[in-house]
Amino acid sequence: MADVLQERHKPAWPLDRPRELIVALPPMRSNVNVSRVARAAGCFGVRRLICCGAARVIGRIARDAAETLEIEIHRTLPPVLRRLRDEGYQIVALEQSKKSVSIFEFAFERRTVLAVGNERTGVEEEVLRLADRAIEIPVYGRPYAHNAATAAAMAMYEYCRQFPRG
Repeated sequence: MADVLQERHKPAWPLDRPRELIVALPPMRSNVNVSRVARAAGCFGVRRLICCGAARVIGRIARDAAETLEIEIHRTLPPVLRRLRDEGYQIVALEQSKKSVSIFEFAFERRTVLAVGNERTGVEEEVLRLADRAIEIPVYGRPYAHNAATAAAMAMYEYCRQFPRG
């Protein structure tokens, strides 16, 4: 492995087309989690992040993503999700539920809104009712759920794996 050298801060891989994934966050308990989602979204080439409540992106955590991401702040998610559905987006809730399917078996549509849950309460009932689908990330140990920002990053990764060139 002596010939393998670290190459930090390589330029972004080019996309053939812009990503059509939108990440939507409810009011979160921690702006650290909002900022971690923003950083991951920036790394994945996601261009739009919808937040609710008193969300604030902390620059030292989100880094350059804070400058490249279109961040919207709304009071609540349901009206925004209805409008995005009317624009042709599929609404996918990232939540453990009776009707959720494993992310490993789920095929994203290119135009998707990923609705992430609050750290403590998960995805709101009204958002779950609006969702076209619900997906979950299997948990094989304790605790029984991933951190909201970690789960959002894993779901964004899976979307990008399915659409590697945008």
